[in-house]
Order: sequence, then C-alpha cells, then structure tokens
Amino acid sequence: MRQRIRTSAGRKAVMAVTGLILLAYVVVHMLGNLKAFAGPDSFDGYGRFLREFLAPVLGHGGFLWIVRVVLLAAVVAHIAAAVSLTRQARRARPVGYAVRPKGGYAARTMRWGGVIVALFVVYHLLDLTAGVLNPHGVPGEIHANVVAGFAHWYVVAAYTVAVVALGFHIRHGAWSALRSLGLRVSAQPAALALAVAVTAGFLSVPYAVLLGVIR
Repeated sequence: MRQRIRTSAGRKAVMAVTGLILLAYVVVHMLGNLKAFAGPDSFDGYGRFLREFLAPVLGHGGFLWIVRVVLLAAVVAHIAAAVSLTRQARRARPVGYAVRPKGGYAARTMRWGGVIVALFVVYHLLDLTAGVLNPHGVPGEIHANVVAGFAHWYVVAAYTVAVVALGFHIRHGAWSALRSLGLRVSAQPAALALAVAVTAGFLSVPYAVLLGVIR
C-alpha cells in the first residue's frame, strides 16, 4: 500500500480522494449556509441540529468534532500529496517551459488558489466558529454572527476573493480527480457548472447581508 502511495499515480489518487472528501463538505456547507435566507430560527436551528446530531452516542458536538478531524486529515494528506507532486515535477524539469502549456487559468493557479483558500479558512474559523474576530461573536447565534460579520464591505470583499479562488480550484480539481480515479469522461462542463454553483451559493449570503436582504 505504501509503495503505491509513493508512486506518482498513487499520490494523484490521494489528492483525488481527499479532494472529493473536501468537495463534499464544501457543497454541504454551502447548502447549509443558504438557510440564512430562511431567517434566524431556521439558521440557528440548523446549527443546533449539527451539534446535537448523534449526541447520545458521541456527546454534544461530538459529530462536528469527528467531521473536523476527518477534514483536517484530508487537508493534510491533500497538501502533502500536492507538495510531493510539485517537487517531483520540478526535479523532472529543472528548466521552465519556454512557452507555457495550455492548461487554463485555473490549472495554473491551483497552488496559489489553495493558499488563498487555506488562509481564509483560518480567518473564517476565528470569525464564525470561534467568534473571536466576529463583531457579535455569541456562540449559537449563527444568524446574528453572520449578519454582523458581513455587514462590512471589506469582509465581503475578502470573502469574494477566497470564494472565487475556491471556484477555480474546484473547476480544475474536480476534473483532475475524475481523471486520476480512472473515470475517462468529459467532465469539464460538469466541473465548471459545479464550480459556478458553489461560488454563487457561497457569495449569495454575504452580498444579501451587505445589501440588506438578510438582516
């Protein structure tokens, strides 16, 4: 098993599987965010549901901690595989291309997009999960925290940059993951549609707050 992971194909498979795990979380998270349009009771109730899910077995908030551990493991494995493949590519071609190969803007910015998303996730956790950077920052008052955070244009601007970077990452990553897993299908249109849907879904809430649609 370790021998396979150490190969280029094995590391690409690790990136594909962990990428799909992270993508599944992103889609579910985006859909959950849309509950903000249903009002405070629905949005805050969704948060309580997640904290109380399987509480008799896992304890209060136990399900969320399991999700966090799985996501952290997926992120670490994803980054490790990406760094390893990048180093391998540089060793194989120490001199850069005279003319860049055609791979699209998203393909050329995967690394920087990943860095932008990672940095924003740290801020996002401190803002809406820990509450230490949120103007409201009251645990359990998710709707009020979201409204307080996105009431500032510069927060929405930073969020927009991160979400657009995520969209480019998804467009190229979803297509690459399907190819790495051996699914030889024309997945580019589907990957683009998914990226646009996720980007629009995430951006709809902060702009609705900024424009006064969500209060």
